[in-house]
Amino acid sequence: MFLALGGLAACSRPAPSVAPTPTSPPLAEELVIGDWENDLPQSVLDRFTAEYGVKVRTDLYKSQEQAVENMRAGPRYDVVVMESRLVAPLIQSGLLAKLDHRSLPNLKNLSADFRDLAYDPGNNHSIPFSWGTTGLVVRSDLVEAPVTRWADLWDPRYAGKTALWFGQPREVIGLTLKSLGYSANSEKREELEAALARLLELRPTVVEIEDPDVHWPKVLADGQVVVAMGYANDMIAGRALNPAVKYVLPAEGPLLWNDTFVVPADSSHQATAELFLDFMLRPEISAEFVNKASFATPNDAALPLVLPKITNDTAIFPTRDSLVKAEPILPLSPAGEKLYADIWQRFLAGRP
Repeated sequence: MFLALGGLAACSRPAPSVAPTPTSPPLAEELVIGDWENDLPQSVLDRFTAEYGVKVRTDLYKSQEQAVENMRAGPRYDVVVMESRLVAPLIQSGLLAKLDHRSLPNLKNLSADFRDLAYDPGNNHSIPFSWGTTGLVVRSDLVEAPVTRWADLWDPRYAGKTALWFGQPREVIGLTLKSLGYSANSEKREELEAALARLLELRPTVVEIEDPDVHWPKVLADGQVVVAMGYANDMIAGRALNPAVKYVLPAEGPLLWNDTFVVPADSSHQATAELFLDFMLRPEISAEFVNKASFATPNDAALPLVLPKITNDTAIFPTRDSLVKAEPILPLSPAGEKLYADIWQRFLAGRP
């Protein structure tokens, strides 16, 4: 749904017909998955191991950029959780394997809104498995006025009590651009310099959520952080500790994300990796992931199995009307990549 709003949709087609799977090679003894911390529930991985006898090991990264660097360095992963914005550049670089759809009969479960998208026509190199928004997580009882905008991160009343995910530099820069009225994907140097200047206002006191000394989301529930860039599952974890934790879609427009599974071209276990992807596309497995991780799923067949308290939660499954101003993070040109990298390094260094 949301990718079409963001202009990423190619012409939607029916799910591809799938021929019978040819005789498969022996399964790998172990599958290595590159992923965020606390993303794929261990219970789901254990079910795969119990059914197929394949051990699953997660290799954690702190940012998507780190995952890409690891892929460029040589064989390391068999499956990687990858944001859609990076899929096209990885395809162009020859770093992703072409998927054999004969091994993926459960592709038919994907919503038409998530098939044949512009970043990967035909889903030849990636399988969407979760999506959502990036917005603001707020201690609603500790703000002096309702928080409604990205710009509220810069409210001097909350200095020292705001937080950002440093592992998401594109999103941090993107939300800052939107707070200034620009596109989250702008490659105009003057607009990016303005975003850097704005970010540097926060640099001395902003809380880095990935800092090992930050017990997220406890710092939000305790009131050490009042306004933070965050996600619906941050709100859910915080709300379990303090009901005053709320989630806000900023008036300037939230950011949109879509995580996919990809298989690196240098993996020696592609058949086992595709078996895992097809396993994750099963309705009951996708629903188990959603029920435990609280992310929206593009798997239409899974929705009847998702808990109503999750499907009815508009923080997790936002309404179409609430996404009118939403913007996905898109791939950049090579020049844009260098410009964003420079802006981010200058932000980290605290220099204009």
